[in-house]
Amino acid sequence: MTLGRLNHVGIATPSIDASIATYRTLLGASAIGVPFDLPAQGVRVCFIDAPNTQVELIQPYDDASPIAGFLRKNPAGGQHHLCFEVADIHAAVAALTAKGATVLGQPRIGAHGTPIVFVHPRDMGGVLVELMETPKEHG
Repeated sequence: MTLGRLNHVGIATPSIDASIATYRTLLGASAIGVPFDLPAQGVRVCFIDAPNTQVELIQPYDDASPIAGFLRKNPAGGQHHLCFEVADIHAAVAALTAKGATVLGQPRIGAHGTPIVFVHPRDMGGVLVELMETPKEHG
């Protein structure tokens, strides 16, 4: 497995609309996607394009969402995860597991329409890391 490009930084927020306004007003963000729901993952997301990566704003879809739990501990929101691309998600999972890392669940389709998986923060210096199979348009 080889570490790929940083695809996005995930930011948990109690309000995507308020966060969009903040990024637009304070940082001059203009390439802002339309928020959309991912009910299977319990979240609503919106991507903001930066010249070298994206910011993924993540709002809980309901109280059962993992993001709702994060916001209970961090009511104002904050950095939730870093997402790196990998060429083959299944090969990455096999390599990580062989090295003793804890992969959280099985690969599933993420917000970019490609397979994703998370690596436990205890294996990554306290940071939740998402691995995402490189989207075909970036290949």
